[in-house]
Amino acid sequence: MKVTIGIKSMTSEGFEVGKLETRNLRELLRCINKTSQVIVPPTSGFDSGVHKIGDDKCIVISTDPCIGVPTEWFGWFLIHYAASDVAVFGAKPQYATINLLAPLGTRIAIFEKVMRQACKTADELQVVIITGHTGTYDGLSTLVGTCTAYGIVRQSDLVTPAGAKPGDYLVCAKPLGFETLANFALTKKKLAIRLFGQKQARLLAKEVKMETCVNEALALAKTGGVSAMHDATEGGFVAALNEMADASNVGFTVDFAELPILPELKKLAEHFELNWQQVLATSSTGTLLAAVSPSRREKVMEILSKLQLGGKVVGVIVEGKRRSIRLDGEDVDFPETADDPYAEILGQQ
Repeated sequence: MKVTIGIKSMTSEGFEVGKLETRNLRELLRCINKTSQVIVPPTSGFDSGVHKIGDDKCIVISTDPCIGVPTEWFGWFLIHYAASDVAVFGAKPQYATINLLAPLGTRIAIFEKVMRQACKTADELQVVIITGHTGTYDGLSTLVGTCTAYGIVRQSDLVTPAGAKPGDYLVCAKPLGFETLANFALTKKKLAIRLFGQKQARLLAKEVKMETCVNEALALAKTGGVSAMHDATEGGFVAALNEMADASNVGFTVDFAELPILPELKKLAEHFELNWQQVLATSSTGTLLAAVSPSRREKVMEILSKLQLGGKVVGVIVEGKRRSIRLDGEDVDFPETADDPYAEILGQQ
């Protein structure tokens, strides 16, 4: 699931808005019956589901909410959230459905603006919008959108978070925490200018379109050397890597010094007094983590270089359960849970 500006915040009752905890989600999923046609059923850590539609064809489906996003970006995020999840499974997003629900009294101009954005974005991705639902409802206080995206792929070309193998390199495309940095610069302009300088703050605010991984995920999947991929959304690098390791039943070792951490994220960490675990857990929708076979490492890095995404090898998959990170010359335990500081950073006035 993808989230952005405004959704990761604390309610007046003290509850955090966002994904359910893994243990609660697993409990909810117990009632879903399994069938042989469903290759990837609803599973914690998997952002798409997959079912067969032929002998060697399957359809990848992902659905995501969009809420709290500035109206000038709402339609773009609405499409890209779900489309990115489909692409990470190696399938090109081809079709989409959209729901737009708003409070009573919402002007039709708001719906029109969002739909124009969504249609333009879908056209750019060559995604066809096939149905949906639009309306105003009592009980809503803000615009809420959901998009379900679909893509067809040969089963033999399917990529899931469960495919990582010992010996695979861990490759990270785009800087960690980029979603948080871009959204911070977009919504907290004065503080962003004070921390980063006017020029860099403006540059970051213009990089919202980096919060997608459709193109790079599809490009890497075509190499045939990517065994698993994950978008670093809520919980950032920590959540994405742990979920991949859980799904693949493997361990890993990571080198902190090799992680793509921008100077601006370090300044943000300084200002908000974040520890290194929180830095790695910072929300980073659009940052792609991939497990890559050694034989395809050079090809993958070449592709990321051509896409100007600055891919880096940050670690390696290992046998067993050990998860470690090289920090200041020592191997220490990798964080088991993600303490994402997004709400703290974006929620303050």
